[in-house]
Amino acid sequence: MFTTASPTPPSLDHRAAVSRFWQRVQRRYADQWTVLPAGQPDAAGMAQALARLQQQGLELGAALRVLRQLVLARVLERDCQGQASLHDVTASMTWLAELALDAACTQAQAVLAQRHGQPRGPQGQAVQLWVVGMGKLGARELNVSSDIDLIYVYEHEGETTGRDALGKGSISNHEYFTRVVKMIFQLVGEVTEHGFVFRIDLALRPHGNSGPTVICLPALQNYLQTHGREWERFAWLKSRVIAPRACIAGPQVQALRHVVLPFVFRKYLDYSVFDALRDLHRQIREHASRRSNGQPGRSNDVKLSPGGIREIEFTVQLLQVVRGGQFPELRCRPTLQALERLARAELMPAATAAQLAQAYTFLRQVEHRIQYLDDQQTHVLPTDDADVDWIARTLGFAQTADFFEQLHRWRELVAQEFDALLGGPQSCCSGGMCQPPKRPAGQQRLPEVQALLHAAPEPLAEPLKTWCDSHKVRALRPSARARLLQLLERTTQWLQAQEVGIASALGFLQWLEPLLRRESYLALLIERPLVHQRLLHMLGAAAWPARYLRQHPGVIDELASEQLLHERFDPAGFAQELEQRRQALQRTGEDDDENLLNLLRRAHHAEVFRTLVRDVEGAITVEQVADDLSALADTLLHVTSQWCWQRLKHRHCAQPHFAILGYGKLGGKELGYGSDLDIVFVFDDADERAPQAYAAFVRKLITWLTVKTSEGDLFEIDTQLRPNGNSGLLVTSFAAFADYQQQRGSNTAWTWEHQAITRARCVVGSGDLPARFDAVRQAVITAPRDVQALRQEIAQMRQRLRQAHPVAPQRFDLKHSPGGMLDVEFVVQFLVLAHAAQHPALVGNTGNIALLRYADSAALVPTGLGMAAADAYRQLRRLQHISRLNEGDGVLDTVSIALHRDAVLALWDSVFSSAL
Repeated sequence: MFTTASPTPPSLDHRAAVSRFWQRVQRRYADQWTVLPAGQPDAAGMAQALARLQQQGLELGAALRVLRQLVLARVLERDCQGQASLHDVTASMTWLAELALDAACTQAQAVLAQRHGQPRGPQGQAVQLWVVGMGKLGARELNVSSDIDLIYVYEHEGETTGRDALGKGSISNHEYFTRVVKMIFQLVGEVTEHGFVFRIDLALRPHGNSGPTVICLPALQNYLQTHGREWERFAWLKSRVIAPRACIAGPQVQALRHVVLPFVFRKYLDYSVFDALRDLHRQIREHASRRSNGQPGRSNDVKLSPGGIREIEFTVQLLQVVRGGQFPELRCRPTLQALERLARAELMPAATAAQLAQAYTFLRQVEHRIQYLDDQQTHVLPTDDADVDWIARTLGFAQTADFFEQLHRWRELVAQEFDALLGGPQSCCSGGMCQPPKRPAGQQRLPEVQALLHAAPEPLAEPLKTWCDSHKVRALRPSARARLLQLLERTTQWLQAQEVGIASALGFLQWLEPLLRRESYLALLIERPLVHQRLLHMLGAAAWPARYLRQHPGVIDELASEQLLHERFDPAGFAQELEQRRQALQRTGEDDDENLLNLLRRAHHAEVFRTLVRDVEGAITVEQVADDLSALADTLLHVTSQWCWQRLKHRHCAQPHFAILGYGKLGGKELGYGSDLDIVFVFDDADERAPQAYAAFVRKLITWLTVKTSEGDLFEIDTQLRPNGNSGLLVTSFAAFADYQQQRGSNTAWTWEHQAITRARCVVGSGDLPARFDAVRQAVITAPRDVQALRQEIAQMRQRLRQAHPVAPQRFDLKHSPGGMLDVEFVVQFLVLAHAAQHPALVGNTGNIALLRYADSAALVPTGLGMAAADAYRQLRRLQHISRLNEGDGVLDTVSIALHRDAVLALWDSVFSSAL
């Protein structure tokens, strides 16, 4: 018999330390915490709290959003302390949705009635709007971070009465209710500073996302009779009128039920639904597979993966739809209630129904804890071990391994019952895979593990022994353990054949250890030995690639590409692919900020990894690495700024008159792995709203670039090079920027800022801003200067930097030591500022090496010194690149670097000796 451990609630402090959402609510809404009555949130208490929030001056939309934060935090507390059942949790969330929709619908209709009068039918009768809840909302089973599936239906076509006796302002009923629906979304679904109340999904409406947002009842009836598909019968099975509350008990609502019931429940046994459900389930599994492609962690989805919540729901709904026409008692919405009725009707063995009920309860509780962490609409187990351990403990498990064992048992049971019902393949339970794992007693090892340890080479044997004895390995299911052993055996064979090194094998253990719970990674490597081998090579190549792979394990799917080493980054193709993905999300209504942020991050991680593989394999040079990483940053800045502007609420024009100026390594196209971006924001817009609009835009853009999501972040941003540094405006007008740089007015740039602009370029710019920036840059660079004073100022600045970065004797800092990279960069900046007016070739931002070679050919430095220093600079960059790949500090012994150091020092002395 399957059992669940008795819950042992964690302390409040421990819970708060793990749930980021709970922490946010505590910080932001501490003053409103007592607005919600004590105990489990119910309909009366929520209505009371909503009234209090509105009395505090909050508008309805803001009050509902604050209420939602308070309700969810309270539900979290009680659930994790074992004070709330699954029914309590889902009931609270359903009551909140009903309250919000009723309030929003009532207010929207009141506002529009004042403008356009009341909607009337063909006989002058009042016409109602019904907000129909589908799915878990209809079944009163909402999860804690659920969207709500809605369909809006109104009774009759017609027109409104108008706002006065003459009928002025009259519009059609369809237009009227379309506006009502829009206002409901603004009050409930729109994201504001307080978040949202519920995400609203209208995809289940007739004709899906291509259909109207609201439909007339006769049109709905015609659609269901002529176009309704089998899978829609399962959707309408759980339908229920949610709002307005005053209409629910009215006789008119029965007209809707009379349309829906014949569509869902047929008078005869309709076995065609088996094929329809089997096809729907196949599509869902394929969709889940596509979502987890390149992200194996997504396969551990408690809702959509095999044996998940969705398969229990399908099992129940299939029997309801097939038999509901003949057994009216089966016509109920909640899953657990339906299971009881199926058992009573002897359509399912009572023991099976009881086990599925337990599995459903357990999986829903796991789903809720996943969502408690960050208030995200996800059903995928987190990848962070601390988060998973917290989930296990709040469910009453002393050991996380026991939680996973229980999870696997329930999922295997569900998969068996579902496949048996549909007559589908039993492959997921073949070969004894569905049997509980045999747990070795004490420290006794499995024979196959013992054989592996005996065959492992000495350097690997001891760490492998410790690893295999860990509780994580012992807790694996037999199928997972078999895959793991196969991978370890293959790795050992390659090690013995000297096809991989010991560092690769040890790195593989370190990489694999946190991923043991996600069998999809094991399966991927089993099926693709080439990926396995390339992964080992990457893990053994250097420290930074190994760390990157541990941070973003899903990128290993990129290793399967046969063309990987023969391609380079394609900015246009990358941008086009991102836009296609955004449009795909938009078509399905999933293009919210969170999904777009993660889309950008996944694409960035994958592209960085492609460059990293080419780099490690020697397919591209250090300069090409920098070129590709810089082009990638350029493209992401361009795409992200476009998307942010499109989603800016108060934008005053279709396209921004705006530019992003890149400085430092971004400006010089010398980015490395993990480099931050030195950028400056400017706008050129005469609209009086422009300063506020662009300030909001830049704040949003910086957030999109820097915020950490479940997929990590994009870049670290440094804006200190803007006019007046950190004390200046985050975004400034182009005119003010030009005046500042060109010494016009009392507030002007320092010499070091002119040094910085020698490496600057316009990365993103609309209209003629790129050309105008180039003109300002050229004017700054070619401005007349006292060369000797410039020489002394730059030399003194360099000396201060040297003093700020002391290096031990006999050691050499590739960047900061005398003869290092900064010396080359300061020499080039001096040459550009001192001689660009007479030598236009120095104006171009062509890079330090090219500029040094020109200076040598133009006799701006003693013959040969520029060429030698350019070659030395290239070698210093290469050594710094290698050091960073190995996560070194860029400090080497002086002897190994002496030749390159001396070449740079010779150039430095020739240029700055008179300044000392």
